[in-house]
Amino acid sequence: MIVTTVRVPAKVNLELSVGPVRDDGYHDLVNVFHAVSLFDEVTATPADALSVSVDGPATVPTGLDNLAARAATLLAAHVGIEPRVALHIRKDIPVAGGMAGGSADAAAALVACDLLWDTRLDRETLLELAARLGSDVPFALLGGTAVGLGRGERLTAVEAVGEFHWVFGYADGGLSTPAVYGECDRLRADSPVPWPVVSDDLMASLKTGNPPALGKALRNDLQAAAISLRPSLAEALTAGRKLGALGALVSGSGPTCAFLTSSASHAAELAAGLARTPHFADVRQALGPVPGASPV
Repeated sequence: MIVTTVRVPAKVNLELSVGPVRDDGYHDLVNVFHAVSLFDEVTATPADALSVSVDGPATVPTGLDNLAARAATLLAAHVGIEPRVALHIRKDIPVAGGMAGGSADAAAALVACDLLWDTRLDRETLLELAARLGSDVPFALLGGTAVGLGRGERLTAVEAVGEFHWVFGYADGGLSTPAVYGECDRLRADSPVPWPVVSDDLMASLKTGNPPALGKALRNDLQAAAISLRPSLAEALTAGRKLGALGALVSGSGPTCAFLTSSASHAAELAAGLARTPHFADVRQALGPVPGASPV
């Protein structure tokens, strides 16, 4: 029996610049994605019908509304076959944590089913299908570091020199992405919202491999909204900075907090310090950038 397993990384947003609300309800974004070495795995096995099982939190849906199941259904419809596959997801990316775990699983399912069914779709077609599933799904296919425009789905790869060492603090429970965007709109309702642009300082720090400069350039326009919905995040970020992080921000819509460090040893020290605080349910170290969804 042919079985395919695909490993897919989490992402952190080095910059998330959120523009005004569009007529379709979305926002134009400048989204600098960075793939990091926290991975989910999706295994695809031939079956009589589509099903999903999960090794991870009970909050992950196992019905056909799971984004990985939707990815399998979309791919099957595109090539004109029935989605006869059993998908098993091994979760390590936090759920509803602002690190695109669901989107990562969708990307992994696309790659796994493409291999299982021998459909041999080219990368551009897979990226087009990914964009139909969600704004973060195309980047999970691509990996590395990239600038996303539009809703985040129009990607341009960015050269990043060397490795960057991260510590991630997972909070108890998640935050709803639509709720965070809604709170962002509420907080900015009485002020003009500028058009999003890419930070020159951020791009320079990536191209020169300069962690201190990158730490200073980190930016997330959703951070204030995430803190408004969960005020304890402000204390968590402050704790990381006091412990020596080069930069600290809420990842995406949160509530995971990302802390940049200067080296592996610095990351280990910071992780140990954060683990002693009351702010996080778990603390993890990771490297970036790493490749996108890849067969194991």
